[in-house]
Amino acid sequence: MVATPVWFAEDEEVYYLFSAGDAGKVKRLRLGDSAQVAPCDVRGVVSGDWLRAKATLLADGAEIQHAHRVLRRKYGWLMRMTDFFSQLSGRFEKRAYIRVEIHEPSE
Repeated sequence: MVATPVWFAEDEEVYYLFSAGDAGKVKRLRLGDSAQVAPCDVRGVVSGDWLRAKATLLADGAEIQHAHRVLRRKYGWLMRMTDFFSQLSGRFEKRAYIRVEIHEPSE
């Protein structure tokens, strides 16, 4: 297991997040959809229980747009600024969007 703090936004009991398309977490998700999630601070220090989850890389354009809207709604100007600099650097189009569905507490 690799602990990695991420920005996420909840929408109807589903969590959306994004990552660089070539990040380790994205590569691991291409091998399987099993994940564990836990609340943490900005440095990744875990502050709650681990939960089992299913994490899916999004491929559908409409769902990717929805995930992006949900993230923008939560993070506002911070997300817009992140988008701006990602577009300048050419990384915006290489992003991977991920849907996470919590299943049960982990052991």
